[in-house]
Amino acid sequence: MEHSENRTPKYQENSLTLIGAVALGTGVMIGAGIFALTGQMATMTGVLFPLAFLSAALIVSFSAYSYVKMSNAYPSAGGIGMYLYKAYGNSLSTAFNALLMYFSMVIAQSFLARTFGEYTLQLFDTDNNEIWVPVLGVGLLLVAFLINLSTNRLIGGVASFIGFLKIGGIIIFGLVGIWAADNIAMDFTQTTPDSSTLSGFLGATALGILAFKGFTTITNSGSELKDPHHNVGRAITISIIFCVVIYTLVGFAVASNLSLSDIIATQNYSLAAAAKPALGNYGLWFTVVLAMLATAGGIIASIFAVSRMLAMLTEMKLVPHSHFGMSGNIQKHTLLYTVVLGLFLTAFFDLSRIAALGIIFYLIMDIAVQWGILRYLRKEIHANLLILFTAIMLDLLVLGGFLWVKIMSDPMVVGVAIISMAIIAIVEFVFLRNQRLTNSSSLTK
Repeated sequence: MEHSENRTPKYQENSLTLIGAVALGTGVMIGAGIFALTGQMATMTGVLFPLAFLSAALIVSFSAYSYVKMSNAYPSAGGIGMYLYKAYGNSLSTAFNALLMYFSMVIAQSFLARTFGEYTLQLFDTDNNEIWVPVLGVGLLLVAFLINLSTNRLIGGVASFIGFLKIGGIIIFGLVGIWAADNIAMDFTQTTPDSSTLSGFLGATALGILAFKGFTTITNSGSELKDPHHNVGRAITISIIFCVVIYTLVGFAVASNLSLSDIIATQNYSLAAAAKPALGNYGLWFTVVLAMLATAGGIIASIFAVSRMLAMLTEMKLVPHSHFGMSGNIQKHTLLYTVVLGLFLTAFFDLSRIAALGIIFYLIMDIAVQWGILRYLRKEIHANLLILFTAIMLDLLVLGGFLWVKIMSDPMVVGVAIISMAIIAIVEFVFLRNQRLTNSSSLTK
């Protein structure tokens, strides 16, 4: 009978290796980081966009310190959800910020899916991008869903294989792009966007953080990773170092082969555009295939991690859940819900607004994580007070700069973010209050 079915999430202990975890983390990070964000960052800060990547890496390094400390102490499939629970308990703060992280990662999946569509269409002569970009993105999400229904060994194997291919390919792209260019110097005399001020640079840095935040997906592998008390932190550190090197290399390669106006004009597929003048059609084809692999690998890895996070939050009774008549355990249900939400966003939102929502949600959540650790867990996990305080200040600084740029250029996306967060807070408040009333009634019986 359905009511007797065991729906507890099942995690395959020791089924994920350190290499597999690094592949999952870099899969999400590299997929989002350079294939679409490069052009968007250039629209905010002009020719300084490679430096904005480095600025983002510095900020993420301070932020990642807390996640390494927490993952070493409390590895679990809940990842950030569990860290928030340790800091704030069974409260609205925990549920609200955990869902901000969940939605920011689902948004990232949609971002990757649409990037996949943008690059794939560079191989064809078509004017119907508005139709084919979401169609291709939806198709990729469905394939990733089917792969995630399989075993962890297959998921990790696919992610590792794609990860090695794209890391090697992107390094080749960066080195050859710089070699083929006349020089690697950034031309500071080029006309820069009006927002290329301090606020513009901070806004671009915020987008750059979106390129690195995929490291947080590694925190969701604690229940399945071998030696999680050490390997979660190691995987986070290795992934960030990989991406710093790769983003810097590619950023200078793009800046060396395209003018600023060209980078902005081709912002959704700037790497492919940069490859063509340097390497011709072969370079274009190589870059497109590379982008397809990178975005596909990123989606597979992100769905794997995020669906597990939502399953853990459900198991902790922090979020509402309905089986909708489906059989199987909760983890399979959250996998389906994650993909369905990603399909909706891919079909109806454009790249720039998807990215904006994702970074707003992420930075607010990260500030909550850093504050929770500083206020409640710092001594327990032996975290450095100065590093935690610096991480919070840097997050606030780039969030303020990004919001200012968006209020000036696209206030609608800020409004959508505020309304979405208000809805999440209200739903969670009602759900948690009903949970407490139900528990109180049970105790009095």
